[in-house]
Amino acid sequence: MIAKTYKIETERLIIRCYKPTDAPLLKEAIDQSLEHLLPWMPWAKNEPETVQTKIERLRKYRGQFDLGVDYTFGIFNKEETELIGSTGLHTRLEGNAREIGYWISSRYAKQGYATETVKALVKVGFEIEELDRIEIRCAPENVASQGVPKKLGFLHEGTLKNRTTNVEGQARDVMIWTKFKSDYHREDQSGFSCKAFDIINEQIL
Repeated sequence: MIAKTYKIETERLIIRCYKPTDAPLLKEAIDQSLEHLLPWMPWAKNEPETVQTKIERLRKYRGQFDLGVDYTFGIFNKEETELIGSTGLHTRLEGNAREIGYWISSRYAKQGYATETVKALVKVGFEIEELDRIEIRCAPENVASQGVPKKLGFLHEGTLKNRTTNVEGQARDVMIWTKFKSDYHREDQSGFSCKAFDIINEQIL
C-alpha cells in the first residue's frame, strides 16, 4: 500500500520526502559527520560523494517514495535550511510492517532529535499508515541508537547473531526492537503531537 504521508511537522523538525534540490544539504551533513557515521553505517565507506551523485540518489528516493517501493525522509530544521539527519519507514519487513532507520548529523547529536523523529514516525505509522508493527534494528554496540527504542517503549525481542555486517564486511549481531499497534494504542499519547501532510500538502493528521 502506497504511503499517504509525505511530510511531518514536529515541535522542532520538518521530516519530509527528499527532493533533488536537497543534495547540497545532504552532502554537507554527511561530509561533516563521516567519523560519527562510519562505525555504524556501512554505506558511509563510499563517502564522500559528489553533489551530482547525491542528486541521482535523491531522485531514486523520490521515485521509490511515489511508487510505494520504500520511504526515505530527510530530517530538517523548521526553516529547512539545514539537514539534521535522515530516516525512513522502510519496507524491508514482511507483512503490514515497517522498519525505522535513522542517523543524525554529528552537529545535532545528543539533542533528542532521533527520539523526536522516531516518535513522529511511530504516530504516523500507526495512526495514518495503519501499520500493524514497527521495528528498529541496531548493533548491540551502538548504545546511542538503542537508547531511542528503549526510551519509546519498544520491546527488545532478541539479538540475532552474525546477521549483518559492519563497514569492514565482518559479521555483526543485530538487536530487534518492536512496537505493535495494539501496544501503541494502549499507551498515553497525550504528551506528543505532530502534523502530517500528504503529497499535495493537505494536512492529514
